[in-house]
Amino acid sequence: MSDTRHPPARFNAARYCIGENARLRPEKTALILVGDGTEARLTFGEVDRAVRSIAAGLLRLGLRPGDRVMIRMGNDADYALLHFGAMAAGLISLPSSPQLTEGEAAFLMENSGTAAVALAGGCAVDPGALGGRIVLDGAAIAALKAGEPLADYADTAADDPAMLIYTSGTTSRPKGVLHGHRATYGRRPMLDHWIGITEQDVMLHAGTMNWTYTLGVGLSDPWAVGATAVLYNGSRDPGVWPRLIGRYGATIFAAVPTLYRQILKYGDLPSHDLRSLRHGCTAGEPLSVELLDAWTAATGKPLYEALGMSEISTYISSGPTIPVRPGSPGQPQPGRRVAILPVEGPPEPLPAGESGLLAVHRSEPALMLGYWNRPEEEAEVLRGEWFVGGDLARFDADGYLWFEGRNNDLMKAMGYRVSPNEVEVVLGAHPSVAEVGVAELPVRADVSVICGFVVLQAGATPDAEALLTWCAERLAAYKRPREIRFLDALPRTANGKVQRKRLAEAV
Repeated sequence: MSDTRHPPARFNAARYCIGENARLRPEKTALILVGDGTEARLTFGEVDRAVRSIAAGLLRLGLRPGDRVMIRMGNDADYALLHFGAMAAGLISLPSSPQLTEGEAAFLMENSGTAAVALAGGCAVDPGALGGRIVLDGAAIAALKAGEPLADYADTAADDPAMLIYTSGTTSRPKGVLHGHRATYGRRPMLDHWIGITEQDVMLHAGTMNWTYTLGVGLSDPWAVGATAVLYNGSRDPGVWPRLIGRYGATIFAAVPTLYRQILKYGDLPSHDLRSLRHGCTAGEPLSVELLDAWTAATGKPLYEALGMSEISTYISSGPTIPVRPGSPGQPQPGRRVAILPVEGPPEPLPAGESGLLAVHRSEPALMLGYWNRPEEEAEVLRGEWFVGGDLARFDADGYLWFEGRNNDLMKAMGYRVSPNEVEVVLGAHPSVAEVGVAELPVRADVSVICGFVVLQAGATPDAEALLTWCAERLAAYKRPREIRFLDALPRTANGKVQRKRLAEAV
């Protein structure tokens, strides 16, 4: 499945994930959705029928190819069916989080020009923001599923828009990332080289339906190979994940690093049967060497990391074909065109060992079509034939990537540019440290110092001097933090990423 050539000119992402499975294995379980004492199962034949019925119903309501369908629902199977149903009809799916406020949801509807809103699961919407939009409540969604299905999936072009993802901004309004149907095909290198998934696998994903990590790794990727997906929508308890692995014979588990840490702390791993599990996958935030070592020691199972972004999903990883190198997220997946470009100057790839901006070639089929109605921001991320997302990194002589933070996160100390990532790796290796973020801390109107913002391990005693000494033994003088601040938790985005710019505010 590692072929990264472009898909056929006529290509529909929903047909790719569902239609072929319905033809080849209609009775096989496609999805198991587990709740508190509940379980729902759908076969590929049932998913195919529901998706084509939803697609036909949406078109009967007057929607036309290219219209946006916003999904504002709880974490249930209908979320996924509507997502794929919209794409099956040639419409654009707009997944959104049920945690959005009414104002945030109103902005997405207005900015995207949403034509229809699927509204269920207790998610509120400001009635004044609905305008003339079609509203699909629970009863309407049930009627769509019960209706006559489309005879076939929409005959879309690979470059036709399929999904609009709004990124979680920290200082401004979210921006829409528009993906074509080809983006689902462009995920193929992940299947062999990060996830390592085949038709025989059972994928357990710890995310919720609204998250593109879940819609991709939790559903699209297993369905692309005919595997079974298991998702959970019950009460949040770190101990539930090892129980689910044992109960359903999950062979692959996917989550963010923070959840792996919680499972190690609260999941009582020795009391669960993890023999079916082949490996874990993780993305969304850096995987520390300490956590990697702790997980493999406790389970005996590999943990494979990936680096990606909303604009292209994951493209750097370790995995079954790429050995883990602790501290690095891995190598470019075979078939990807990835380079390090100078921060300034012509976009000519740099040699191994030199730091610069991580870039992906614009020919990559997984790359976004563009930002929704923001051409000026598209211009900022395109340099010649390369897409540049703002990550600073370098490749070593063996082709492993070493992530050095965001370009605008770089700190200035003693005339040197210092990557917060480098300092975080050192501080995070201290046995008393559970989590860490590093940023500049203003100490006077014109003076800032490097500061480590630390969440301690349970039972550890705050000792700033010990941490400063630890860093002094492992970092050059200009890279060392001058201050340590202790926090109960690090400020994070909705997707779990540390917000370095807010660290000083959290003290």
